[in-house]
Amino acid sequence: MRSCDDPFIRTLASLATDRREFLRRFALFGVAAIGGRPFPRTRLLRRFSDNPFTLGVASGDPLHDGVVLWTRLAVDPLAAGGGLPPESVRVAWEIAHDERFTRIARRGEVTARPASAHALHVEVDGLEPDRVYWYRFHAGGEVSVIGRTRTAPSADVPLDEFAFAFASCQNYEQGFFTALRHLSEEDIRLVVHLGDYIYENGAAEGRPRRHPPNEIRTLEDYRHRHALYRLDGDLQAAHAAAPWIVTWDDHEVDNNYAADRDERDTPRDEFLLRRAASYQAYREHLPLRNAATPRGPDLRLYRRFRFGPLLEINVLDGRQYRTDQPCGDGRQRRCEAAYDERATMLGATQEQWLLDGLAASTRRWNMLANQVPLAQIDNEPGDPASFSMDRWDGYVAARRRLLGFLGQQAARAPHNPVVITGDIHSNWVGELRTDFDDVRSPVVGVEFIGTSLSSGGDGSDMSDFGNRALAANPHLRFFNNQRGYVRCVVSPRHWRADYRVLDYVSRPGSPVATRASFVIENGRPGVTSV
Repeated sequence: MRSCDDPFIRTLASLATDRREFLRRFALFGVAAIGGRPFPRTRLLRRFSDNPFTLGVASGDPLHDGVVLWTRLAVDPLAAGGGLPPESVRVAWEIAHDERFTRIARRGEVTARPASAHALHVEVDGLEPDRVYWYRFHAGGEVSVIGRTRTAPSADVPLDEFAFAFASCQNYEQGFFTALRHLSEEDIRLVVHLGDYIYENGAAEGRPRRHPPNEIRTLEDYRHRHALYRLDGDLQAAHAAAPWIVTWDDHEVDNNYAADRDERDTPRDEFLLRRAASYQAYREHLPLRNAATPRGPDLRLYRRFRFGPLLEINVLDGRQYRTDQPCGDGRQRRCEAAYDERATMLGATQEQWLLDGLAASTRRWNMLANQVPLAQIDNEPGDPASFSMDRWDGYVAARRRLLGFLGQQAARAPHNPVVITGDIHSNWVGELRTDFDDVRSPVVGVEFIGTSLSSGGDGSDMSDFGNRALAANPHLRFFNNQRGYVRCVVSPRHWRADYRVLDYVSRPGSPVATRASFVIENGRPGVTSV
């Protein structure tokens, strides 16, 4: 973990204080206090009434020679158009080898356009592998905060270890994002966010924080909701500290939606208009590459990243292509449709892409960044036919295809499959078997399920359900119901997962601690606690 005396961490800490004050400080920090080279002059159609970098900066999708840099111009993020006129703006960017910006690696200018909410996605290339860089933006005499990022290692350079964290489910109303503050202080190379970046629902009474009362449906609605979240200082700090790889789950659009259908049986064309609006706003507010530009209601989000010969990450999209949940969306007895060979969580194209990639991989560890639990979870112990149909439990044939493939490939590729998952607002560790109903079936991988960042409120260490679930599911090894994130350290010999939890999220300032740690040994497809 980085020391609190680290100047970068002390700087990020100001993000949680008065917004105007931290913007003033960072404007100075970006120009005067750094003592580096000034930005090139930029052309602006009109000057800003205030600092336009209110939503911070971010980086993402790191490659060995480049990374995406993100910001969005908005002097008043919760106003129409971010408080800016409908005009294009030239914005300068630069990325440097040092935090004083005396050694510039790359720089340039791009245009922020009103059609994309003045959001910018700069795909920087020509960088050195496995290097830390600092970056910033400038427009109209105003300077953004400084972000830190890191490129991926080269494919053929051995790594002693690779540290990253994964998280999901940040409900603004249900708690403060203190976990993200702690995450920003971890000594990690990467953050993987597994979905529910925003929540679409209307406001509820008695919550620690409030957002507007109505459920969001239009493009402007989704933009405002993303902006509200991005104004949070702890979220900004986590984005500024390391590159992110992101995928979505359901609440970026609508609870439990499946492809082109929602829970209310909204007419397909009407729902796809809503999906198009939500996908556009999602793209506008996350550091995604141009390949992830939506085309109407479609956006290809599944993709693959490699980190030296050590780790390959397969980022999945379990919402856009799935067939509708069988037997109803909630906790149900499985009906015949749950076993339908045609039912799919990923869609035929993405499923084949995943299997082909796993078969071809030569990396030591192969990770699936997955939205909803893959392991079987009996929701009502004693009734083995009761499951949540919104998880892989509702897609039995698709899960058997995937786990059967991992079993067949165990002697060769893919090596050491590990699944990381979010969604269910609690911590779990499970061993993946080809047949969860047969304790003698082989273990073919491990799943680490991480809890929410804030969704569900303060939580508790254990619950009655957790005790019953552990007793009824012998492949599950751990349960915890607090908020937090999971820190992973991967080496050629082992994979260690530390479950980092908070005491509370109903108010700011909770400490963080490691509740439990688990290790997978190279070549041994089980998990042990440490």
